[in-house]
Amino acid sequence: MREEQLFAQTLEKLCAAAKEQGGVLSERQVEEAFAQAGLAFGAAQLELVYGYLKGKKIGIGEPADPFDYMTREEIDYLEEYLKQVQERAGVTDGEKEAVILSSMAGDPDAQARLVELFLPQVAELAKLYAGQGVYLEDLIGEGNVALAMAVRMLDCEKNAAQAEGSIASMIMEAMENYISECADEKRTGEKLAAGANDVLEQARELSGELGRKVTVQELSEESGLSEEQIREAVRITADHIEYLDLE
Repeated sequence: MREEQLFAQTLEKLCAAAKEQGGVLSERQVEEAFAQAGLAFGAAQLELVYGYLKGKKIGIGEPADPFDYMTREEIDYLEEYLKQVQERAGVTDGEKEAVILSSMAGDPDAQARLVELFLPQVAELAKLYAGQGVYLEDLIGEGNVALAMAVRMLDCEKNAAQAEGSIASMIMEAMENYISECADEKRTGEKLAAGANDVLEQARELSGELGRKVTVQELSEESGLSEEQIREAVRITADHIEYLDLE
């Protein structure tokens, strides 16, 4: 197996191990993982690996600090948001358990109260996903939607602890799905932009050969693309149409 493949597989295994360990790996774990893969890394190479893992929000020796991945605006937003939601979230453990049990029984007032109690936790969970290409405010919004759904789906849980764990799982799943969807949209957008730029580059070359703007039909015949594909490329990059005659 090629060294590049071994390296990628080892990183993947380390990331999976970190997820099971609360987002933390020891230096020894990292060193042994690469040694077992037959990759002899020196200190400089390992530092690069640690930097990559940190970028994935994996702590080395201790949990990563979420604030390292947040902008000043996100930190300010989080502080203000927590001030607002924590005002109504102060209860004893016994009171919280009573609200959870009533929610499990289907009491709508208890479910509404349970949402209030969990709002700060949504924000705390959102911190764990900071720095992954989405706004913290949007993550909190997705988590709050999941929370509102979760408190109405507790009737099958056996006890308050299990119900609380189920709520947290639904919130985290919603955030992870949102991050994944945003990443997919970004990749799609980048692919469309690359395709559009390729179409317009062909238009530029043909225009240079003819010494004038080219029509959509001419570019279609030359490139093999449909006229609809060409017009879509123009729509995506509307500020680069000087080589095309769209009339």
